[in-house]
Amino acid sequence: MLFTDPIFLFLFLPIALCFYYLAPKNLKNLVLLIFSLAFYTWGEKNLVLLLLISASVDYSAGLLIKNGYKKTGLYTSLFFNLGILLYFKYAYFITYNASLLLNSTFNISFSTIEVILPIGISFFTFQTMSYTLDVYQGKIKANNNFIDFACYITMFPQLIAGPIVRYTDIKYNLKNKHFGSHQFYKGCKRFIIGLSKKMLIANNCAFFADAAFNLPNEELSILVAWLGLICYALQIYFDFSGYSDMAIGLGLMFGFTFPENFNYPYISKSIKSFWRRWHMTLSRWFKDYLYIPLGGNRKTKTRTYINLLIVFTLTGLWHGANWTFLIWGLWHGLFLIIERLGFNNILKQTHSAIAHCYTLLVILLGWVFFRSETLEQATSFLVKLFSFNSKTNYDYFNFYFTTEVVLALIIGLILSTSIDKKIVCFFNKQTKSSVIYQSYVITKSLALLALLWLCYYYIATNAYNPFIYFKF
Repeated sequence: MLFTDPIFLFLFLPIALCFYYLAPKNLKNLVLLIFSLAFYTWGEKNLVLLLLISASVDYSAGLLIKNGYKKTGLYTSLFFNLGILLYFKYAYFITYNASLLLNSTFNISFSTIEVILPIGISFFTFQTMSYTLDVYQGKIKANNNFIDFACYITMFPQLIAGPIVRYTDIKYNLKNKHFGSHQFYKGCKRFIIGLSKKMLIANNCAFFADAAFNLPNEELSILVAWLGLICYALQIYFDFSGYSDMAIGLGLMFGFTFPENFNYPYISKSIKSFWRRWHMTLSRWFKDYLYIPLGGNRKTKTRTYINLLIVFTLTGLWHGANWTFLIWGLWHGLFLIIERLGFNNILKQTHSAIAHCYTLLVILLGWVFFRSETLEQATSFLVKLFSFNSKTNYDYFNFYFTTEVVLALIIGLILSTSIDKKIVCFFNKQTKSSVIYQSYVITKSLALLALLWLCYYYIATNAYNPFIYFKF
């Protein structure tokens, strides 16, 4: 069930909110748990059992740690969560490549393991592991209430595509929820903004991006390649940040405060800055639970570089079991090392526009690997980006480069900067009784209603609506 499905918007969400608000305080988490399981069962059916088993294992692991069996609890959690990740997400990739290697070397072949990938498995396994690791490190106390813990693990607003919410983020909200018209309004506003990002910008950019990446190599030109790549960069940003906005908005409606996941990543002037702004909950997860335990930058420079490569190898593979994701992760890890070797000092001394162009170029070229299905496709696409003698099929180009795509591209480029944040800050600084502020409040409310109507229009017309982060 997608947040953009009519059945979610007009049936599931209103019913869930009604039951949740009518439920007594001590039963609200149980109500949310039931609706969250129903939400996951809608798309995954029997695989909801895996989610419940995962919650049960980590709940038990926390209690084992609390009762003095620290290593037993920790290893139980790690082996289980990493085990289901390896099986469900990487079994096919490992057996397929092992079969190819053995067949080419020793003429030995065997069948690959093919399994159904549960939606959101990377998100909820990392979430449950963070709980056990925090209990083990003494940062939090184990939760004795299974209903509360299972509610945290299965919470439908952020279950299948993040942000990765740690137990410490919502520990207080599980027992002490704050409700009010102002918070509910903030949640609705954030949800509408996220829905608009997804339906109006990401989906229209996806229309041209998918066409460019699916075009046969001999028909691909430098113009289509670059526009397709830029459209994909905007698609993935507004798709994922839009989903995060919707999740944060829903969280507010239900009395929870989720962490922010994006902070204008495309205004970064270094790759280091990019990873402080892009998918921030994942970046912090790898930093706190892998990079720092490996030694971080506290040891030798060589060890620091090795740690970075390990982290970004796993960051790439976390997104998918494919060589393209691995190369994407190593690509970013490589430039982080280059910046640490001294290039970052050069970037600080150079003009900000040059540093920004460098960062965007690295990010865009990295997205080629992220979007491509195979390394061969990625290589061919990269070549086309610099093939200045290629010719554009303008009949094909004009069919896909529609007015809606152009508008989405322009608006997406503008909103990728922090100009909207500056405008909001300007009006918020005005005296609340002033004509300017009152006009701003009215205009903002009307704009939100207009955006919601446009989103409903796109949903009603069954417009192009791919959700790209569910496969991770």
